[in-house]
Amino acid sequence: MIRIRYFAHLRETLGTADEQLAPVPEIATVADLVAHLRARGGVWAQALVPGERLMVAVNQELARPETRVRDADEVALFPPVTGG
Repeated sequence: MIRIRYFAHLRETLGTADEQLAPVPEIATVADLVAHLRARGGVWAQALVPGERLMVAVNQELARPETRVRDADEVALFPPVTGG
């Protein structure tokens, strides 16, 4: 299972802090995972708009869209951090 964790406004918009997702062949990378989640439609499509900035960590290390996602990985999705 892939553990997906949602932070900040994503957690609020999606109504969940985390979930478990069984690996499927179509999900090989971070980009594939985000597209899979977006394809659920509704609030998922609204929260994960293509082109919107999104930070992703795989196993607590910042990841890029092409980063591989495997069974037993933890993937965290969160908006970019801003400060002043």
